Order: sequence, then structure tokens, then C-alpha cells
Amino acid sequence: MKNPAPKKIAAPAAGAPPPPRRVLLIDDHPFMRAGLAQLINAQSDLTVCGEAGNPSEAFSSLAKVKPELVLSDLTMPGRSGLEFIKDLKATQPDLAVLVVSMHDEVVFAERALRAGARGYIMKEAGGENLLAAIRQVLRGEVYVSPRMSSRILNDLSARRPRGSTSPIERLTDREFEVFQLIGQGKSTRDIAEQLHLSSKTVDVHRSHIREKLELKDATALIRHAVRWVETQSVESSSPR
Repeated sequence: MKNPAPKKIAAPAAGAPPPPRRVLLIDDHPFMRAGLAQLINAQSDLTVCGEAGNPSEAFSSLAKVKPELVLSDLTMPGRSGLEFIKDLKATQPDLAVLVVSMHDEVVFAERALRAGARGYIMKEAGGENLLAAIRQVLRGEVYVSPRMSSRILNDLSARRPRGSTSPIERLTDREFEVFQLIGQGKSTRDIAEQLHLSSKTVDVHRSHIREKLELKDATALIRHAVRWVETQSVESSSPR
């Protein structure tokens, strides 16, 4: 008996549009994910291929949904957003990450980019700006707001004397998160609960922060952190 002839697979029609780019949403707020999914799925060139409420769920779904872009919040249960980006880039170096966060870009954007993100946009930026950021990152470019881009370029072009780097920049990402929360008036127990750490670990971070910032005691650390957070709030509320 002769073997049946193989079936011919129809070639895609000439000029047919490419398939939509696949986006994985990671945010611990279901309403936020629903809004993002509705916005993205309304675009002919984009589609939401999966959703996750935390980094652990995201890692579990990566192989199945095969995203081209991860759209991720920065504050999520179970793991620091910055640490999540680092872990994601270590395991999926070619996967693009765009951070969508409520945290001021002045404080967090550069750290997110150093961690491996390809862009940073604040949630208040609006839908059209978010879609533009998604498409820009999918083209292989980096996205930050015009204000943040100008700030980064000014920092790079400024002629600063050797050793003039802010002591805050010496902090690790985890220490920086703890420092931020101290400045917001959080206790050690509050910080431990929010970052899913033990109180002892938070105390160790506080000690390292004091050493790096050359502060003599816990009271000086609190005062310094509060002043720094207030300064950042004033800068972020200034006219753009």
C-alpha cells in the first residue's frame, strides 16, 4: 500500500499582518490586571498571553505562555520587584521587562533599569503612554518618560568630582527598600511584614544602612530617612 501523500500546509496570505505580540501581566491587584488586559487586548498588534499575581506565579507560567514582554508591578507579595527582575533576567535574558509602578520614577526607575528592566512607566501616565511604552520596548528600545530621560542625561553629562556620588547609591536594592520604608515611618515589624522578611533580617539591613550612611544611631537613621523621603516627594511634585 502506498503511503498517503503528506498534507500541504497553506502558506500565510501575502501581506497578512504578523501575529500580535505576547504580553504577560504581573500585578497583585486583580482589578489592575483586568484594566491592563482590556486595554492591551483591544489592540490588534498586542495580546495578553497570561496573568500572574506574584513573581512565583509568573515563573511557573513562563514556559507555558511564552511571553515576549513582561509587564510587571514593582511592589508584590513574596519577593522584591527589583530582585524579581534580576532573577527573571538571569533565567530569561532575552525577555523584555517593562515596569508599571505607582512608585515615583525619580526614585526607582534607574534601579529598575540597572536590575535589567527595559523600561519604567508610572501607573498615572495613562493608557496611551503605556501602549507607546510597550511598543517601544518590544522594538528593542528603552523607555522612560521625557522627564526621566532628561534627568538621566543630565546626570551622565554632569562633571561631578570623584567621590561625589550620593551615599544612598551605595545601598543595595534591598537596603534601599528598607531605607524608603523607614522614611515612611514604618517600624521594623511593619517592614518585615511588607517585605516578607524576619525582624532580625530587617535589623541587619538597618545596621548596614547606618554604616554606609555614617549615621551614629537609630534615631539619626530615622531622621535622615524621613528627610530624604520628603525631599524626593517635593522633587516628584515639582512642575514637569
